[in-house]
This record gives sequence, C-alpha cells and structure tokens, in this order.
Amino acid sequence: MPSFRTVAACAAILSLATATPIEKRGKTFTCEQVKRGSVARNGPAQMLKAFNKFGGVAPTEVVSAAAAGKTGSAGAVPEDEIDTLYLTPVTVGDTTLQLDMDTGSSDLWVFSTLLSDSNQSNHSVYDPTVSGTKQDGSSWNITYGDGSGAAGTVYADKVVVGGVTATSQAVEAATSISSSFVEDTDTDGILGLAFGSLNTVKPEAQVPFFDTVADDLAEKLFAVTLKRGEAGSYDFGFRNESKYTGDIAYVDVDTSNGFWEFAPSGYAVGNGSVVNASIDAIADTGTSLLLLPEAIVTAYYDTIEGSAYFAQFGGFVFPCGDVPDFTLVIGGQERTVPGEYINYSAIFGPLCYGGIQVDTGIGYSIIGDIFLKVSSLETCTMKQNANSAVVAVCRLRPDYYHPSPGLRPTGLNYQQETRGPEIDERAACSPSVHNSNPTVRYIGPTFRKIQNRHSNYFIV
Repeated sequence: MPSFRTVAACAAILSLATATPIEKRGKTFTCEQVKRGSVARNGPAQMLKAFNKFGGVAPTEVVSAAAAGKTGSAGAVPEDEIDTLYLTPVTVGDTTLQLDMDTGSSDLWVFSTLLSDSNQSNHSVYDPTVSGTKQDGSSWNITYGDGSGAAGTVYADKVVVGGVTATSQAVEAATSISSSFVEDTDTDGILGLAFGSLNTVKPEAQVPFFDTVADDLAEKLFAVTLKRGEAGSYDFGFRNESKYTGDIAYVDVDTSNGFWEFAPSGYAVGNGSVVNASIDAIADTGTSLLLLPEAIVTAYYDTIEGSAYFAQFGGFVFPCGDVPDFTLVIGGQERTVPGEYINYSAIFGPLCYGGIQVDTGIGYSIIGDIFLKVSSLETCTMKQNANSAVVAVCRLRPDYYHPSPGLRPTGLNYQQETRGPEIDERAACSPSVHNSNPTVRYIGPTFRKIQNRHSNYFIV
C-alpha cells in the first residue's frame, strides 16, 4: 500500500527520512525569495517544460509552438507579459548560489568548478575541493524529455538555507550540462523538495535536503507562500498563522511515486455547481500552468465564446478579456483561481493563451503556480505522522497580499493596474519571530513568479 502524508493548501511537503546530523534543534526560519531576472511569458514553452520534466511525450504541435515562441520577433513586451524569476540563496560549501527550489524533484544539483570554463561562465559555482568529501562510486544523471540534462559526481558538504544547516548533505556537482541550463545565467542549480525515491543518484539514492534537516526544526514541515508579481517566502519549522484566515482543508498525500500527489475531488467553472471528479494531481512549484484532464479543461473553455484548441499554438486560446474563475475542491473545501490568472498571456493579436491546459500524455494532473498563487489559497502546515502525510489548503489574509504592478490584457488594449509597494529584493533569510503557538515556516523551493496579484501559503 502507498504511504500517505498530509498536505496543506496547494501542497505540503514532508518527506522525513533519517539522515546526517544537523546543527542545533528546534529551529524556525523564514527565507524571502530574491528577484533575479525576467523572461517573456511563453505558454507553449511552459507546456513543453512540463512534458519534459515528467517524462511525457509532448504533442508535435506543442513542440513546434514552443520553438516558434523562442524564435519569433517581437517589439516591447507589455509588463504583464513578463515572468519575474525569483530564486532562493543557498550556501553550498563556502559559496552562495541562487537555486530554483522545486517540489517536483528531489535532487540537489549545482553548477560546479568541475565544468568547463565556458559552461561556468556567468554562473556562481560550487567548488567541491574546498570542503566537500567525494562519495566514491556515486554519480547522477538527469535527462529531460527534450534531450537536455546534467550529470556529475556526488560530494558530502555543508548546505545552509536561511538559518538551517545540513552538515553533511549530498551535493550533486555537475561535470556536464546542457546548453539550455548554461544559457539560463540566473539559476545556479536546483534544490528538490519532493520525496527521496525520486533522487537520481546511483547506485544508492541520497537523502533530500529537507529530510536531512527535518529533525532540526521545531516541527517537521515547511510552508511556501507564492505571490503574484512579488517575491514569495518559505517558512521552515512552523506555520505562520498571520498569513492565512479561515478553515484549513486537509487532504492525504500519496508518497509512493515520490511526488506531493493528492486527489482533488471536484471542480466548478465560474458560478456553476461543483462537478464531482477524481483527479490524480501533483503539487509542483516548478510548473507555471494548471494542467488537468481533457474533460475538465474542455468544460472550462466551453464557457468562453471564441475559445478553441489551436494546434498552431499548442493549446487552448481565447479572445483576451474577462474569463470565468475556476474552482477545485480539495479536502472538502473549494479553492478558487481568479479568471485573471487563467488569462495567462497574449499570444497572437487579440488571442490569449490559457493558464489551464490539458494534461494528456504527462501521467498526472499538475497543480502549478496558476493555482498555487491564487488569492484564496495558502499552503499551510504539514505534519508528519507515523505513516501519513497531509497537505493543508488555506486562504491568505486579504491584508497580507498587495496589488502587484502589471498590465492586464483586455481585448487589444492593455489597461494599467494599480501599482503596489516596491519589492525589497534583498536576500532576507532570518530566524522567524512568532507567538508561542508552534508554527512551521518552511524555507523551501524557489518559484518562477508571474505578475500575480494574490498569493498562497504552501506548507509541507
């Protein structure tokens, strides 16, 4: 039988295995994301990324549309068409790297001095000769569906995230890497937060970072707050009760496949009634879109006049403008994605690419950032039980999020939205200050931020 864990709001992460010793005990920390760069939003490219990540075979039209988006010429990109990249500063050995923290994988791999000089260019790199201990005979190799990947050797070294230190963490140092990673000069590697069974190190899988530090925390959980157009934060060891309001919805997590896998029980479109449906879903901070079964996606777009699946664009598109909200039922409670989030990006003339697309060929539905950053959803605490894990879904407090800068596509025009406060882009990883109630703040994955106006709290 598969083991289960509890997940809060969007998803909770809690894979807790016995691992190497940690410094001190009972810690709680919050780590703010850091703004690193920007990229024009490309829906087909995000679809292709999801197929590649989960080993699915992408339809030919998705591959073609993604490639066309990369090579097509364009003028100035509207502000609302920009994805802002937010990463988490992580110290590996004696070097601080900007890592993409990902709940859909469990490897901690980084650019290293073992790469050629050209592949190290414009990246911060880990030097394993300074303090690392080579794990003789261990190697790793990650290959994605598009043929890209990275490979290398394994070292044990100190890894620090916020105020949490793993004194002998498995660090996968890259010795070879695809050009697509080299060209992404903002990101120096990935810190996976999924369960250890997904770890790719051979001959023996290694313990992920969170599992290593879990016993050092006040509570064995982490929470991720995602925001639209602003840096998010990660709480380790406690749930920050000041960030959410109302009831928390809990749902069991099936850990047997290594993912934060759970089953929403229904959906609703706009103001319509809830339709019962069993959805096998993964909470993944590394995926931008919300990918669902074809019947559900079709039911949503059937309510939008002029919408259709266009092979040319590799997905559903519709006339830019107001579209219905979308609701998922999780743990018996409804959590709604505002229509403005689903209006993902203008793709051609008056047409916009939908933030909800079909999951066919991937093997799972993917609960990505479109859902994880909704104003009504906050990922909350996840606690470990003997044989169970739980994800908790929360609603963010209205006074916690702020309107973000950006332009919203409306037909052929772009209307200026109210600008919120300036974002402090400093790395801000510090001990949390909270009341006597033990809550767990999780320093977790970094996310690619989209100019969103609301945020979620995600607890593992």
